[in-house]
Amino acid sequence: MRSKNSYSFFIRGAALCGVALLSFLNCSSTTADSSNNENPGNGGGNATGDPVQVWLTKGDQSVKLQQQGNIFFTKGSGAGQNIEVDASQVFQTVDGFGYTLTGGSVEVINQLSAAKKQELLNDLFGSSGIGVSYLRISIGASDLNSQVFSYDDVPAGQTDTALAQFSLTKDQALIQMLKDILMINPNIKILATPWSAPVWMKDNGNSVGGSLKPEYYGVYAQYFVKYIQQMKAQGITIDAITPQNEPLHPGNNPSMYMTAADQATFVKSHLGPAFQAANLNTKIIVYDHNCDNPTYPLSILNDAVANPFVDGSAFHLYAGDISTLGNVHNLFPNKNVYFTEQWTSSTGDFSGDLDWHMKNVIIGSMRNWSKTALEWNVANDTSFGPHTPGGCTQCKGAITVTGSTGYDKNVAYYIIAQASKFVPAGSKRIASTQVNNLSSVAFITPANKKVLIVQNSGSSSQTFNIKFDGNTASATITAKSAATYIF
Repeated sequence: MRSKNSYSFFIRGAALCGVALLSFLNCSSTTADSSNNENPGNGGGNATGDPVQVWLTKGDQSVKLQQQGNIFFTKGSGAGQNIEVDASQVFQTVDGFGYTLTGGSVEVINQLSAAKKQELLNDLFGSSGIGVSYLRISIGASDLNSQVFSYDDVPAGQTDTALAQFSLTKDQALIQMLKDILMINPNIKILATPWSAPVWMKDNGNSVGGSLKPEYYGVYAQYFVKYIQQMKAQGITIDAITPQNEPLHPGNNPSMYMTAADQATFVKSHLGPAFQAANLNTKIIVYDHNCDNPTYPLSILNDAVANPFVDGSAFHLYAGDISTLGNVHNLFPNKNVYFTEQWTSSTGDFSGDLDWHMKNVIIGSMRNWSKTALEWNVANDTSFGPHTPGGCTQCKGAITVTGSTGYDKNVAYYIIAQASKFVPAGSKRIASTQVNNLSSVAFITPANKKVLIVQNSGSSSQTFNIKFDGNTASATITAKSAATYIF
């Protein structure tokens, strides 16, 4: 994540927020609110066709993750604009939707009472909650830890090339929370990424900036191997890693600068062979930075030696355009793309954040072949901490912990939930059209349910038809709102 100053020019990014949806398989009268029915009619049809469940979040916050009245399919075509869903056109398989579980998130969630903490974890990760299916974690500290650390810190002037001092002890609270989460969802996938190597491996000897010394490339590769193996010994499988978070942003604390050429060398000559020798099947995903520099991942994918070790590329959207993911995919269709981070700001506006994130992070990334859509941190306190000295001071989590017995759900909760509750891991994206101010993306789930997510970016309500398999269902969505339709 970027520091406060680094974020200052992302004014557009501060207009980020979200939508969340509760599972249609676990609906209850306590979450449904038929008085907020945004679909009063069925375009002249009757209620004898197949039903479509509707879950809505409005930008004005008057409705947040509430089920509306069903709409119904009827034979034939309806008048007006259509969003056509075509299950015969199948694209990528979804790995999941979620957040980064930062050390700071763990710290504030652990301030809740045991009962309240369990309630929150069940809500976030359980099938009766919003069903988060993918987590990103930091290897060592991120800037949203209360202090900087690596897993092999030694006194200044010393080195530990044998990694004899390697230890996960400082991350025991995170490890325990991951175990608690795995009890709720044993199939959750985990991506791990470092913000910095141990400072004794760096050319500036500092947690901020600097680069990995070439003589330590091999040692650092073994650092990753030890991390994956020791997490596995704790019962935690690391599905994938990226070699460096935001490698072109050396101003955060911690952070490390890594050029594309250096990352290619590290992957092809050290990290990839080290994983191979240790019989690790953990995926290596390169880049993990903004959409404005596709030449970075493309140069690694174009490296004939590095390419076989690389599963794909990861992206953020603090600069550039989300279409970059699709462009990279089109050049290397046998490699995956992942969307791995986007923040919401303490100064953000719910409506603007919901609109921008739904269009870009959820709908945009998925329409551009991403296997994941991840918001930034899970949780913070009321002061938007903890964070390292120089770390992000405005990062607003999906959850704000207000005390031992209370927490608030913020816009990032609803952004992710709008998808995660209804689109489980293993779902496949299918074709859907877009019209006027309506952005859409559609999926078919392992249970053969069709899920259509629509964001209305316009200033007025929009009526449209969902067209599927020769049938039509008429729907209306209010301005600056997100809706998910399940049928």
